[in-house]
Amino acid sequence: MGDFNRSTKEISLEQIAPDVMQAVNAYIEKRNLGDILSDVSYCIVSTSEKIKKGLFSGPGPKLFIQTAILTNRWLILADQADKNPILVRTMQLREITIEDYEKSSFYAMLPDTGLHVEGIFGPEKGTFFLPLGKDAAGDAFKEAIIRLVQEAKK
Repeated sequence: MGDFNRSTKEISLEQIAPDVMQAVNAYIEKRNLGDILSDVSYCIVSTSEKIKKGLFSGPGPKLFIQTAILTNRWLILADQADKNPILVRTMQLREITIEDYEKSSFYAMLPDTGLHVEGIFGPEKGTFFLPLGKDAAGDAFKEAIIRLVQEAKK
């Protein structure tokens, strides 16, 4: 399953780490997004730990922690790779498409668990992988976001 051990944990908005919430709030304020955290429906922390193969773990971060905040209209992601600064991204659900990564064409090339996301993230258009554990919290988040993206497009 890829080069990472992945796990997902459901948390409440109040349980999000203070440094992560500070970064999220600063991002929201800087971009004048208003009260986008008023209708939070789901929060998770997804942890990806690099699997050591042989003596070395290879390129890339050894630990990647992503906090995802899902509302009825927004997906807010706060990413931290190793000890690097927290990177925050927001996207409106109506402007993205979500696909279960295991059902995507990419899965045959690189098996992993999570979501394939395409659309507009802030001012940019692109695609990225949202890692999730193959666990109850990961599956529940996957179902919730797919449903909310479909509802946002109605």
